[in-house]
Amino acid sequence: MDNKKSKKGDDFEQILPTTNEEEMKKMMKNLDREQSYREHKCWRQYITVLVSVAFVFFQLFATLSGHVTAQVLRASHLAFVQFLAFLLFPPTKKSPKNTLPWYDVVIGLVGAACWLYIVINFQMYAKGSPNTLVSRTGNYTTLDVIIGIVGILILFESCRRIVGLPIMIIASIFVIYAFAGKYLPGFLHHRGYSLQRVVCHLFYNTEGIMGVPIGACSTFIFLFILFGALLDKTGIGQFFIDLCNAIAGGASGGPAKVAVLSSALLGTVSGSSVSNTVGSGSFTIPMMKKLGYKPEFAGAVEASASTGGQLMPPIMGAAAFLMAESLGMPYINIVKAAIIPALLYFTGIFITVHLEAKKLGLKGLPREQLPRILPLLLKSYMIIPLIVIIVFLCTGKTAVYAALMGILACIAVGVGISINDLAHGRKPTFGSKDLIQVMCNAARNIISVAIACGMAGIIIGIVTLTGLGLKLGAGLISLAHGKLFLTLVFTMLASIILGMGAPTTANYLITSTITASAIIALKVEPLAAHMFAFYFGIIADVTPPVALAAIAGAAIAKAKPMKTAVNATKLAIGAFIIPYMFVYNPKMLMINASFSSIMSIIITALIGMFGISVALEGYGFNFTGIFHGTNKKKGLILTCDIFERLLFAVAGLFCVIPETRSDIIGISMMTILITYQLIVKGIIQKRAEAAKPADIN
Repeated sequence: MDNKKSKKGDDFEQILPTTNEEEMKKMMKNLDREQSYREHKCWRQYITVLVSVAFVFFQLFATLSGHVTAQVLRASHLAFVQFLAFLLFPPTKKSPKNTLPWYDVVIGLVGAACWLYIVINFQMYAKGSPNTLVSRTGNYTTLDVIIGIVGILILFESCRRIVGLPIMIIASIFVIYAFAGKYLPGFLHHRGYSLQRVVCHLFYNTEGIMGVPIGACSTFIFLFILFGALLDKTGIGQFFIDLCNAIAGGASGGPAKVAVLSSALLGTVSGSSVSNTVGSGSFTIPMMKKLGYKPEFAGAVEASASTGGQLMPPIMGAAAFLMAESLGMPYINIVKAAIIPALLYFTGIFITVHLEAKKLGLKGLPREQLPRILPLLLKSYMIIPLIVIIVFLCTGKTAVYAALMGILACIAVGVGISINDLAHGRKPTFGSKDLIQVMCNAARNIISVAIACGMAGIIIGIVTLTGLGLKLGAGLISLAHGKLFLTLVFTMLASIILGMGAPTTANYLITSTITASAIIALKVEPLAAHMFAFYFGIIADVTPPVALAAIAGAAIAKAKPMKTAVNATKLAIGAFIIPYMFVYNPKMLMINASFSSIMSIIITALIGMFGISVALEGYGFNFTGIFHGTNKKKGLILTCDIFERLLFAVAGLFCVIPETRSDIIGISMMTILITYQLIVKGIIQKRAEAAKPADIN
């Protein structure tokens, strides 16, 4: 019996590709700026570890004690981030990764010192000192202005290195606008501001760099990133992949379905489209190719599913936490609103993958070569931290409290795994070195988010200083002639274009600042407006021409990047449709919706996604002679011509629109089309096949 079990495990190992970890790291560093960090050795490693561990302990102390004021916490957070940014990230991608130039150490220390200047002044204020930043607000000294300028310039440089040029250029344009407003015509005109006013507003004011985005980043976003790093260390990623293989690996086109399911689950851990694509794609893409999927399709499946990982509750991307903070609502409201759209997104990909497998006649992996479900269920304790997070969020606890409980649950699970390892004579999976590594990973992962939040704070600060937000909103509405649909289209295009060079967090912050107010002004629910910007900021990762997630998938699949990106866009079509639907009917976000209306929306929308998938694939059914007694094993593939595909697309769109009248029209059209496909067209093709002369051997 044991030998049999061992053989099954060996068979499953054989179908998995041998993953070259060095190749994966190299790919990640080439595609994702956030992963292009230095890996220090010798004494340099100890400096990075010491600062990272101190950073994590400071954040936990500030959260647990509650004695650190908001300004001190945010400035301290930025001080750690700036120092680590220059310790870990070289000036360019081509710079050596195994050296630490003296000038990077100096710049990092100066950048940190600029923010510690605020901390020291606030500490002096708390002790009653008469000469502090607070006491001289509005009458800043020359030293204050110089420190502010240096701090802002160093923030710009760290942004160039880690986040990218697009957001840096946009922020620069906004800063120039603050000075040059008096020279501009029309609605862009304003009286202009002095260097002192602009610098001090951005650097010392909580409406600038230390505004809401950094406030969220320095509290619950950091805690959730620490939670994700701990969760990843417990091995939950591999558990998800094995579980999805056991559930869906044997179905038609099994590996592709495994890719969809595992990427949805892994998005909770990684929060990055590229990381998710490379992480799970290194397993799923080769298996898809081996089964018979084309390389471009295999890479596209993983890219589109991995990109959607940030849309999947309960733990979405950092932008979702910022959305909760911007709207002033509990994070659980964002989670509830995201459930139906995420379900529709992944269902759309899943259906398309299934239809492609049926069209190509692809089978699943042999059951004896897949992981057995029972041993995996015995490892289900790994999901306890996720359950803890969900329970505390659903019971009305704050995101900070839920994250802390999740962190404790992760540590408990890790300790339990290590005890089990020791009991079986194995090396502990989760030791003190692993805990230090987790803290280093969390500190490194927060850097790009914090810098993006700081740069977004500059944009928001200029908007609040000049009143530009209302002007841009009014200008956008005027450009769209007051039409909501056109306003949404312009917002979509802005989000996608910006997303080609900026991470999701920065993309959401900029687009929501500029365009959300315009959408809300047209009487749209605020949550729907922000979710709209959020969705299109994420989907930029698979939209040509940049499409970083699709390029990562193509690299693993050894496929053409642009063809893979086009396929990924087709698979992710739901993300281009669903945001328009919930803007026009917020019930899809569970806003003022009853249980019956929610169920109705889900059922009809799923039918609609099937229709849209059939239109994209050009195939929906095999004619197996169910009604005519023909041999089911010799079914005919019923492809759709261009006219039928168009009708399926229209019927699907009518079903996705959450309105009773459109649902009736869509379901009626779908019923007629399916009946035609299964009966009329099936009979016609069957007779045509029967009329063909038999092959002569």
